[in-house]
Amino acid sequence: MRRGFLYLVAIMDWYSRKVLAWRLSNSMDADFYEEALKEALAKHGTPEIFNTDQGSQFTSGAWIDVLTGAKIKIRMDGKGAWRDNRMIERL
Repeated sequence: MRRGFLYLVAIMDWYSRKVLAWRLSNSMDADFYEEALKEALAKHGTPEIFNTDQGSQFTSGAWIDVLTGAKIKIRMDGKGAWRDNRMIERL
């Protein structure tokens, strides 16, 4: 963008490849990531496992608290495991 960057978070069901919730922000503040997660869980229910990369927004206390509070198992991609991001990267 002319005056900075925009950041997109999308919560995707890997099986159907459907985007369940998304948010756009001009900062990487973890709040907008958490809002998208809560929306996806409220609209589509809780999955057994939730997968993310190891970004700081996905390792924040608030993010982890939402997942553990809903009794969702957390899976994080290995460091440098680019293949694990292919589903969301194709979005």
